[in-house]
Amino acid sequence: MKKIIKFAVIALVVIFALMQLANPERTNPPVKTDLIATLHPPDEIAAMLTASCYDCHSYETKWPWYSHIAPVAWLVANDVEGGRSHLNLSEWPVDDVKREVHRLDEMSDQVGNSDMPPSKYTAIHSNARLTASQRKALTDWLDAQADKLNSGAK
Repeated sequence: MKKIIKFAVIALVVIFALMQLANPERTNPPVKTDLIATLHPPDEIAAMLTASCYDCHSYETKWPWYSHIAPVAWLVANDVEGGRSHLNLSEWPVDDVKREVHRLDEMSDQVGNSDMPPSKYTAIHSNARLTASQRKALTDWLDAQADKLNSGAK
């Protein structure tokens, strides 16, 4: 029995070591048109966006130590890739008001419905948790920006 346990432990260590060879890329391409730089939110709103959104939805991702260790690295990279593909705050559509308004409305809905930031993220990143009053302040600002763009004022 001891021989089987010893073999199993060695096999697990070898498998874990081999998994490290298949780590995904963790990239932060250059920022093109950033939401915060474009819309100039108040400092409080910018801080909320940075803490709660930018790790997964921008090219300013902070890659923590555990994002370098497989298999967690695969999960983190997948979440960031998915977040960026759905909404990338580093590629803000300044040349398309309709798309910009759509993104602001979608962000407001996601934050207002407590769908974002996701609980699996806030469980580890307590600074990303939004209180009810923070959610309201953020959604109010997002809605005001969308209204401002819809009215033609910028």
